[in-house]
Amino acid sequence: MPLNLIIALIIFSVLLFVITTIILKKGRMPEKYSLLWYFISLVIFVVAVFPNAFALITHKTGFQTMSNMIIGIILVLLTFLTMALTIIVSGQRKKTTLLIQELSILKSEINKK
Repeated sequence: MPLNLIIALIIFSVLLFVITTIILKKGRMPEKYSLLWYFISLVIFVVAVFPNAFALITHKTGFQTMSNMIIGIILVLLTFLTMALTIIVSGQRKKTTLLIQELSILKSEINKK
């Protein structure tokens, strides 16, 4: 792996870590979701620091090039992220429906009095 790519990956991983920390401190992201971004930052950093180990893993898993494996990993991560966001949205929808029902009941009780 070229040195400029290693430096770029290290800078990117540190920047991602810092941005995630700032967003977390401002309260714009819950802790449980920030763990995913911290994990991604850590993986990028490890790949940058140990590129030969990643190349060995690429070869052992049957990928022809490192870029193919990276694209595969990104696709898997995006699939899991989409699934997690779908679960969150579904839960919020159920809570919103319940809240609307409770509000309707309270309004009808107030109107009866």
